[in-house]
Amino acid sequence: MTLPRLRLKANADRRLRAGHLWVYSNEVDVAATPLNGFAAGDQAVLEAAGGKPLGVVALSPNNLICARLLSRDAELALDKSLLVHRLNVALSLRERLFDTPFYRLVYGDADLLPGLVVDRFGDILVVQLASATMERNKDAVLEALLQVLKPRGVLWKNDSAARDAEGLERYVDVAHGDVPDWVALEENGVKFEAPVRDGQKTGWFYDHRMNRARLAPYVKGKRVLDLFSYIGGWGIQAAAFGASEVVCVDASEFALDGVERNAALNGLSEVVASIEGDVFEALRELKAAEERFDVVVADPPAFIKRKKDLKNGEAAYRRLNEQAMRLLNKDGILVSASCSMHLPEDDLQGLLLGSARHLDRTLQLLERGGQGPDHPVHPAIPETRYIKSLTCRLLPNA
Repeated sequence: MTLPRLRLKANADRRLRAGHLWVYSNEVDVAATPLNGFAAGDQAVLEAAGGKPLGVVALSPNNLICARLLSRDAELALDKSLLVHRLNVALSLRERLFDTPFYRLVYGDADLLPGLVVDRFGDILVVQLASATMERNKDAVLEALLQVLKPRGVLWKNDSAARDAEGLERYVDVAHGDVPDWVALEENGVKFEAPVRDGQKTGWFYDHRMNRARLAPYVKGKRVLDLFSYIGGWGIQAAAFGASEVVCVDASEFALDGVERNAALNGLSEVVASIEGDVFEALRELKAAEERFDVVVADPPAFIKRKKDLKNGEAAYRRLNEQAMRLLNKDGILVSASCSMHLPEDDLQGLLLGSARHLDRTLQLLERGGQGPDHPVHPAIPETRYIKSLTCRLLPNA
């Protein structure tokens, strides 16, 4: 395959040589290689200003990030062969980490496959194609997945907002074999079923696996409140780890049906209850009823999706955590999580400290957690690090 050239301005290659993978539109020498000469999904050989090849990129010419590096070898375009190689490299890490085949197999840029996410549920794969280049090569993606993993079923879960920026339609469709509405998985020794067709994202959030495992020492014999519970990732595991009572709160009836389903799956129906409704309203009602909990988990959806949401998002995080603190017993544990990439961990810590001081409580930070190693962070791309989880102890002022 002979690829066209995309040339950079003078010195615009420094960041890429230092390890980054993205090209911004203002770094392209558009006089030599106009961006409007490319279509979304094209591949090109990226050149430094002097003409030296830097590798092969996937193009999104109408976006600020107009190109992403696929390979630093100008001879290696994205095709089935490269996909098979990248998948085998990704698989070797996950098989080293986990005894059971339930994990994120591919995490986009961090696995050198920008625009591709693959979650594995045993012999079922759920795949998200977030770029025009991956969409254009979907047949090769499928063939590579079948060759490397031989799955029983593969689901295209292409309904995310990320596709809008690439001009791609949203759809959910079975790509191969048989994919049931709910698929089995196991996390930290606890059984679950995830709604891969109709659930959030791929149906499950593997990113908090390690943080949920760390619940065990804090919840045995305790009363636990799980806010924004979805299908019970935190709450069901807390119950399995020995909590005396777990209350899951979510606005979605569908999600809470999943909580009930997963509680029954583990023989925990008598321990787990749920409240359907707006989480902030539920917190006010629990406070008015003078309910108290030993452990509260606050793991909301991203309140800060874009930089312009920062001020309102920070206010939402503070309000959520302050209301959660009001429900904690005198020696209580708060697990505060954020999946907002734009909220640095130190800022979340500062919000928690401010909330504790406003309530005249003493805050001890016990543990810091991030995303699991099946969501590897690319050291040059801070955007690949998004999960924060802070485990805190709330005490009365001495």
